[in-house]
Amino acid sequence: MIWHSRSLNQAVKRNKERFPENFMFQLTKEECLRSHCDLKRSTRKASQYMPYAFTMLGTAMLSSVLRSETAIQTNRKIMRAFVTYQQLSELPIAATYIELRKEIEAVRTEVNEILADQNDINEDTRAQLDAISLALAELQAKEPIKKERKPIGFIQPKED
Repeated sequence: MIWHSRSLNQAVKRNKERFPENFMFQLTKEECLRSHCDLKRSTRKASQYMPYAFTMLGTAMLSSVLRSETAIQTNRKIMRAFVTYQQLSELPIAATYIELRKEIEAVRTEVNEILADQNDINEDTRAQLDAISLALAELQAKEPIKKERKPIGFIQPKED
């Protein structure tokens, strides 16, 4: 938000300690021209009264420094919002949220452990299957031993 007035500049200068760099900054002449500021002052005085640009934090601080009705209303709204936020953070919902987060983390840890165990089982199973395949390959590589067998069934003796 950009505000430009002599009284505003004076109020900010009187309360400089309330406005660190991340609360506000003063626009340069080029920035002011780009943002369509009203520069009716002479060039010499324009640099003294360049408008300030306030961040959200600066606007909140400004509302506590200025004495206009709008500043007072803004300050009241900020204080009400702060109290409402504090009350909301103390509700059981916040505790439930924190508890749910812990439960989710516990479930995530458990799932990761299960997946790690499953991966270990898969590696063991893979090793066993490899051993079985190797044993089968060795058995197939050996030539079968041929024994003479007796014929099955009713056999009549051969007559010579």
